[in-house]
Amino acid sequence: MRMHVLTMTLKARITEDMKNAMRAKDAARLGAIRLLQAAIKQREVDERIELDDTQVVEAIEKMLKQRRDSIAQYEAANRHDLADVEKFEVAVLQEYLPAALTESELNDILGQVIADTGAGGIKDMGKVMAAIRPLVVGRADMGKISGLIKSRLGA
Repeated sequence: MRMHVLTMTLKARITEDMKNAMRAKDAARLGAIRLLQAAIKQREVDERIELDDTQVVEAIEKMLKQRRDSIAQYEAANRHDLADVEKFEVAVLQEYLPAALTESELNDILGQVIADTGAGGIKDMGKVMAAIRPLVVGRADMGKISGLIKSRLGA
């Protein structure tokens, strides 16, 4: 019984991709997908919940941050072999993220959130970050957004 691609949840898509990697005997891809599934399962067990697509994207973002940190450390230690493994995992994980926001889309969303929250200065940064996070999760780098908020609120 095949699910239609548009109605498939992110978890179902990950499971389907794992099966395809097994059939194709793509060990590297299979390993990366299994790491992702393990992280999702761990969070579900720890929090006793079933993750929805937004929460799966958050888990992917956390894994991506860990991989990027590892890549920087491996390259600093001149261990390009290990960095290449992490880079491959980053590429696989990024396939599951929604399309990135353009600079103009991001600025439009930020302007709307600042207006909606009534933010008037840097003291309101936390309020703006909390309001914008669900709107951009998986579609923009939160570090970049933090910098944009600071510049808009006059830090």
